[in-house]
Amino acid sequence: MSGRLPRLVCVAAAVAGTVAVPVPATAVPASDSKDRSVATLLTDLQKLYRKAEQATEAYNATEEKLKKQRAETDRVDRALARARLSLHDSRGAAGRLARQQYQNSTDISPYVRLLLARDPQHAIDQGRVIGRLARERADTIGRLTGTERRAHDLAREAREALDRQLTLTERRRKERDEVRTRLAEVQELLASLTPDQLTAVAELERDGVTKAQKKLLASGALGDDDGSSDSRDGSGGSQSSVRRPTAEGGRAVRYAVRQLGKPYEWGAEGPRSYDCSGLTSQAWAEAGTPIPRTSQEQWEQLERIPLSELRPGDLVVYFPEATHVALYLGDGMVVQAPHPGAKVKVSPIAANPILGAVRPDPEGKPLRRYEPPELPEGATDGSDEGYEGDGGEEDQED
Repeated sequence: MSGRLPRLVCVAAAVAGTVAVPVPATAVPASDSKDRSVATLLTDLQKLYRKAEQATEAYNATEEKLKKQRAETDRVDRALARARLSLHDSRGAAGRLARQQYQNSTDISPYVRLLLARDPQHAIDQGRVIGRLARERADTIGRLTGTERRAHDLAREAREALDRQLTLTERRRKERDEVRTRLAEVQELLASLTPDQLTAVAELERDGVTKAQKKLLASGALGDDDGSSDSRDGSGGSQSSVRRPTAEGGRAVRYAVRQLGKPYEWGAEGPRSYDCSGLTSQAWAEAGTPIPRTSQEQWEQLERIPLSELRPGDLVVYFPEATHVALYLGDGMVVQAPHPGAKVKVSPIAANPILGAVRPDPEGKPLRRYEPPELPEGATDGSDEGYEGDGGEEDQED
């Protein structure tokens, strides 16, 4: 199967706060594809891609929780090992004290020994030493009791931490299988299309993106970034209307641009392949400002900004469920890892229905001077929502 196989891009007015209408997640039979219109095929592909994308971000979220839980389990295991070693030492000390007490035991009370002593002062001094040793013994017993309690609590905590890890591992396995199922549904539908249908789908997709982008720019939603620059074709020319990013934002943009042409792979965080939120999170990590891993967490936890204030490095989040994200390049363009089969590329900001935008570095100050990175030839080539070949899927580790 040749060429990049697209899906429908919802053509919605993308202004700050725009909410796209969710599409029902229903199964789409591939057997009757020859009898359906191109528009219907696009709609069906959209439904399948949306389900695959939602499953991918759910998998990513569980993967992040699993990483944190593994670290917590390791921490508790190390603490338990230290507690058990301390308990062993305390028991050894208690055993030595018991043997000493047994060896030095006598039926004569300290008071009688004092009365019978030839040197009462020496007996008093001995009494003080005996008292100090008694306190040390009490402290040793106290430490032993406390260490035993601590070891018991840590053993229970370790069992609970392992149980949580096993639960997350099983959830991740189910979500991994869900992603593979959704991608198989896409493959089944695409495999049923004729070359003429694929061509028609691609043309309709391009027309939809073009209309959505023109509508967005005409609305003035991007503020001063008003399209006066001649770089909207992705040629890397003059970008006079681009706002200046922060130093961190500039580094994030340069990192994302260096990833152009690398394949999409669900669950991937680089450096050889990425999914959408893997690209944005790694770009900002390389910039020195770590951000959440998934698109939903990025939307929920980062500071939201209106589209009219977008600057390079900000993140544009798509779809009502916040299941897709891209990094703003400037001048109405974004860098994104679209979908399986596609590669990291430069796309119009309106290539998907916009939910809103967030800023990873709201306290950062814009650079005094900024030279946008030069885009390589072919940076905008290919479908913004493409899927081809075997789906670009690689087995994920269990």
